Formats: sequence, C-alpha cells, structure tokens
Amino acid sequence: MDPIVEAALKKWPNVPHCYGWLALDARGDWYMRDERIQHAGPFPEVKGSRINHDKLRAFIERNYAADAAGSWFFQNGPQRVYVELEATPWIWRLQPDGRVLSHTGIEAAVASSWLDEEGRLYLLTDLGLGLVHTADMGPAADAVEQGRWQPKEFLSSELPQRFGFVRRPTP
Repeated sequence: MDPIVEAALKKWPNVPHCYGWLALDARGDWYMRDERIQHAGPFPEVKGSRINHDKLRAFIERNYAADAAGSWFFQNGPQRVYVELEATPWIWRLQPDGRVLSHTGIEAAVASSWLDEEGRLYLLTDLGLGLVHTADMGPAADAVEQGRWQPKEFLSSELPQRFGFVRRPTP
C-alpha cells in the first residue's frame, strides 16, 4: 500500500466504506460506476466509464487488496472502495517467456488450473484464483498441450465459495 494511503488511514480511521462505484471486468479493465450508472443496471450488464488514465489505474492497482471475508477493495486514502468483480479478483496475462502476470502486473506462480462449463480457463496461483485473459488462450492451450497445466473441470457458480472471494460486496 502507498505510504500516503497508510498515513491517511491513520489520520482519518473512521471514513465509511464505498460500495458499487468501482468494478473489474473479465479482461482486467477497471470501471467507475456513478449513481446514474448504478441505477441503469447491474455490473457487468451496465459497465460504466472505463478507467483509461494510466496513473489512476496504477494507483488503484498498487492499493488493491482483499478483506478477511474475501471482498476485494481499493484503499483510496482513508476510504475503502469495494470492487464488483465480473469474474475473479485476478485476470492473468500470459507472457511469451512463460511467466504469468496479474492485471496489476504482479508475477504469480501457478499451482493448478481449472476449466469451467463454458471453456474458460482459471489458474490458482500463490496470489489466488484468476481468469486467463481471452487474448491469451493460444499460449494457454499450448501450456495445457505441453502438460504444464492439467485443468480440472468445475462449475463457474462454485468459484466464489470454493476459492473464497465475493463478486458483489455489500455493507
């Protein structure tokens, strides 16, 4: 967490949490969801405004974490902004050299792989469970064919409970 965020937490420890205003889609993109967008429909049917500002994205990603209940949030100074997840807390990007990086740029070590009923590939890593980005399914198929990953089948509806995360945090 950024030092400025830690300092703000100490200075203002009782700022209320924020829900519904930030979301992460299945491609690792962040979305702001103001009140108008929230009233227009649930995420991901109505996504909101995609965050394209590089420094804002980097700030969110440096201060992205989970609470004890498995709800993911962005610590924005003294305020915890909970994140709605389209799929999983992590979106994996496969690198040409075989490394796996999160949508936040953190390298992860793969422990196991999982395949849901729609053919989506998930990797369980030292960071937690994440969905492989759709643009990386070619290299992912190569990893499976080479025997590096041996996906187990499961139902996507089982993901949150089985892997301990919350898709839509509530107060």
